[in-house]
Amino acid sequence: MDMTISSSFLPQVDPEASVAFYRDVLGFEVRLDVGYGDMRWITVGPKDQPDTAIVLHPPAVGHDITADERETILALVAKGTYFGINLAADDLDATFAQIAAAGVDVVQEPVDQDYGVRDAAVRDPAGNLIRIQQRVKGQD
Repeated sequence: MDMTISSSFLPQVDPEASVAFYRDVLGFEVRLDVGYGDMRWITVGPKDQPDTAIVLHPPAVGHDITADERETILALVAKGTYFGINLAADDLDATFAQIAAAGVDVVQEPVDQDYGVRDAAVRDPAGNLIRIQQRVKGQD
């Protein structure tokens, strides 16, 4: 079997803030930006990885979600415990310094973890946890 990850999904609650974060802070390209009414789906991804993308979507939309479920989902998104993604960088410290200088919500500065990786963490405008790991040479 030959499979790859094509896209993953993260909620966004402010499309403009999300575009600014992923495009201007992380340097991703915006590949699709589609909407209908007050709903907007934005696909972003690293410029050198055209086959891998993140779809930023409005959370808790649809007719099959109750008002209570919607409230719970939005509370979890705002808390930052519902969604997240791990990224990797060749130079974690330089990458983190550049991201932190943009004024993002820093959760954890770069640190060597007991389980063998060096990583840092920030939150995107919706509260999603973005962990950034030091890429190990030979690891793709």
